[in-house]
Amino acid sequence: MNSLEANIRSSQSVGDIKKIRNSGFVPGILYGGKSENQKISVSKKNLKNLMEKENFLSRIINLKINGKDENVLPKDISFDVLTDEPIHIDFLRVIKGSSVVIEVPVKFINNEKSPGLKRGGVLNIVRRKVELKCPSENIPSELIVDLDGVDIGHSFKISSIELPQNVVPTIQGRDFVIATVAAPTVIKEPEKPAETTEGEEGAETASGSDTIDEAAKTDAKSGANDGEKKEGDKKDSDKKDEPKKT
Repeated sequence: MNSLEANIRSSQSVGDIKKIRNSGFVPGILYGGKSENQKISVSKKNLKNLMEKENFLSRIINLKINGKDENVLPKDISFDVLTDEPIHIDFLRVIKGSSVVIEVPVKFINNEKSPGLKRGGVLNIVRRKVELKCPSENIPSELIVDLDGVDIGHSFKISSIELPQNVVPTIQGRDFVIATVAAPTVIKEPEKPAETTEGEEGAETASGSDTIDEAAKTDAKSGANDGEKKEGDKKDSDKKDEPKKT
């Protein structure tokens, strides 16, 4: 079990809270059980080290307050909107014999041993966390989903996950889905048009058309010239046939 040192604080004003933060501590509240709420502060450095560990919000922590041990659950953390540093934390006392409601993360293992995933199937995760009601002395840190031997079309429901004794989901009355192994979605791309070939053919057609047009123009011009020449020859011939004036 992870442990964290805490100090009792008597801060009252915003200025007092600011001093605590400037000194490298994070103010917090300890609540729950029959004891009164207690104002505390914890080292920001030590808190951040614990936060980096897996499933921080679902693990019981031994909080040491002035030499007294308290088993607690981190319940809520506030962060600075600019620096993303923790600026406040709430801890819930874990009282033996009581129950707590907590969100527990789902962990998927043996992905490489799933025939469905090997054949291109997709792991469709419906719920990454499941809200559970647990005895305070039996809180799971995570729920395990084993993908070994799982093929396409298989679905994992809450009933297929082994829960610790006396641990139950808060959603009752239906066997809800945690994840499925779905068939791959294949999108067939349209065939690319042969742009180069069509361009070349178009170019050839255009070239041929231009050649025909040019030939037609040449023939027409030639015909016109021939007509003009014949007309000229006829005029010359008529002049020769005219009788000479005496």
